Amino acid sequence: MCANKVAVVTGGSSGIGAAAASRLAADGYDIAVLDVNAKGGEETATAIAATGRKARFFACDVADAKAVEAVADAVERDLGPVHVCVTAAGLIPNTESVLDMDMAYHERMWQVNYHGTVHTCQSFARRMIPRQHGAIVTIGSINSRMPLPLPAYNPGKAAVERLTQLLAVELGRHSIRVNSVGPTYVMTPPLRQKVADGQRDMGKIMGVHALPYLPEPKDIADAIAFLASDQARAITGILLPVDSGWLSAVPYRTYAGGVPWEE
Repeated sequence: MCANKVAVVTGGSSGIGAAAASRLAADGYDIAVLDVNAKGGEETATAIAATGRKARFFACDVADAKAVEAVADAVERDLGPVHVCVTAAGLIPNTESVLDMDMAYHERMWQVNYHGTVHTCQSFARRMIPRQHGAIVTIGSINSRMPLPLPAYNPGKAAVERLTQLLAVELGRHSIRVNSVGPTYVMTPPLRQKVADGQRDMGKIMGVHALPYLPEPKDIADAIAFLASDQARAITGILLPVDSGWLSAVPYRTYAGGVPWEE
């Protein structure tokens, strides 16, 4: 890895974002951590700086397009040209019905999860274009492939997948690749807390996966690092599932004729 390459990670204060920032730093990138969580963001940046890479925290609400644009200027001024952008900022909901959903929270989720991805991709891709090089990795979800009772999150992740494909075509002529990683449930601190609070049932979760374990943030970070690397130089416009076999197991295990090795 060449020196002085810069990666931006939104939502870098915890979970997948923090793991991605740490992994990219290990691959030789200086890191810009963007988040609304100043405490967590500073902790991520400090931990990376302790390894010898440059790292800075930038307070930013990705739902605010002007704020993202201003931070993009600050990142390139302070750290240098951005080579990789990871859009990990996002909100995770509880289940609800379309008819009864909280519309204010619905709107906020779209502003962060979808529009925040758009704003981030716009601001950093515009700076990559003159350099004719770059890689963007969005954080999608395997639930973009099937309907789930998450009426803001589910359609929003489907929109992120399609946005990724659109950007891959628009930016490909500038040698900028755009891909997405699609996790299943990931063993992040928020998921552990939801399980502890009784908002998630681990028995049900594990019953719809092929493997007997869920990905951890580092597993998602490894996939992000691959898609950002030169090893993926001919890959663009894809959603890479990191799902412990969820996409395969859901239709298999719900087959009406029964599953041969289960009662």
